[in-house]
Amino acid sequence: MTRTTPARPVEVEAVFPELAAYRGRTTRLHPRPGRPGRHDSHVGGPLLWPGDEPWPVCREPHMPETEGYAPDEIRAARAVGAWPRSQPWPGAGSPWTGGPVPFVALAQFFGRDVPGLAAGPGGADLVQLLRCPLTHGPYLERRYLLRWRQASQTESADRFLTAAPEVPLLPREHELPEPCVLHPEQVETYPWAEDDTLPAALIARIDAWEDAQTAEAGRDAPSYQGDLSIPPGWRVGGFPSWASTGPMDITCTSCADPMRLLLTAEGYEMDSGSHSWMPLEDRDPSLQGMASIQGGQSVTQPTRLRFGRDRDLHVFTCPTDPGHPPRWVLS
Repeated sequence: MTRTTPARPVEVEAVFPELAAYRGRTTRLHPRPGRPGRHDSHVGGPLLWPGDEPWPVCREPHMPETEGYAPDEIRAARAVGAWPRSQPWPGAGSPWTGGPVPFVALAQFFGRDVPGLAAGPGGADLVQLLRCPLTHGPYLERRYLLRWRQASQTESADRFLTAAPEVPLLPREHELPEPCVLHPEQVETYPWAEDDTLPAALIARIDAWEDAQTAEAGRDAPSYQGDLSIPPGWRVGGFPSWASTGPMDITCTSCADPMRLLLTAEGYEMDSGSHSWMPLEDRDPSLQGMASIQGGQSVTQPTRLRFGRDRDLHVFTCPTDPGHPPRWVLS
């Protein structure tokens, strides 16, 4: 099934014509629980991984845990709509002692499936995203991995990894992604309006317009940030959202050039301020507003993942040389 973003509640360029010069496009991925295969673009499914290539592991020290959840217990509980049972962590309160920690596969995207997906090193057209399930250091930092591939070469491998290795326990239920198929859709998008992301005079006009809308229609009034600029959820390309941190200059650590947004991963597909973006196919047309949204958690939090304290994970790459290290920004 396709997914169709509703028309915006306000034609933003009619109100702010100068935004036309800043108009961009992003590809909303619209993940929904399903059974993707290794040759599909997806979140949470099996990666297209050559059978003779070692699975990546994290060898850094990890923070101690007290309890965790077995991956199979998480899957079984989700299947019946229950919460998984926790288990004491081996050597509770001590750092992980089970050796190197296998990364968890979060997603993979093929250029043939996802319009606007930037190419990787050497024109690579398949990107795979992985995360260490444990935390690092006193600030509970995370470690991510981006693996680029040439899809045609990888698909011609003699054999593929049938099952990725897993740790016996995960510290949190939301470390395990729910397998989701994608429904890519390109939509127009506009920059976040704060600091110097747009001209100061334009941001001031946007702020004044939002104040006037709220004064007239209350908290249900459309807003630029929530309804007109950047959609929520998993997406490729477009502009980063800066709700938690404020705008940041992201430069390449190798060459200092400005980096581009490759993709954004988000735990929720909507919140109270962005529900107008929920696709028509996930709504009851006889109802209005948030009450019209159907499907429960499979629509609002389909991947079951979380990033930070419910932030957006922005993955930036270097347009000058995609082989330079990516940067990971929670905002």
